Amino acid sequence: MVHIQNISAESSEVQEFRRVVWTGKSSQLVLMSVPPGGDIGEEVHHVDQHLFFTAGKAKAVVGGEEKVVEAGDLVIVPQGVKHNFVNAGPTPFTLYTVYAPAEHDPRSVHKTKEEGDKLEDEGKDEAPKWAK
Repeated sequence: MVHIQNISAESSEVQEFRRVVWTGKSSQLVLMSVPPGGDIGEEVHHVDQHLFFTAGKAKAVVGGEEKVVEAGDLVIVPQGVKHNFVNAGPTPFTLYTVYAPAEHDPRSVHKTKEEGDKLEDEGKDEAPKWAK
């Protein structure tokens, strides 16, 4: 059993852009923090993604549709849909996200978006083969 007491508080205190917390055969839990002026980056995944926002405010752009999201909101991005989340406030926005199946290396801790992008581009942030 994995038990994280008060996941909302845990994720709202995360300092890294991305930190993988748990990876299983069918899903993965990741904490994220995006600074003011930052964004997750326009992307398309081959997995489903559920994002639960715990602090701050962001502009969600999913499949061409735009909405402002904030703490307490949940956004589901189906596989194959282009999306981005842009910080729309003066403080970091934080969230926890579930990828199903896993999207990242289970050991991933990316201090910045640039670090995460570089490792992804180099093929060094891949989900394990057993989780695909």
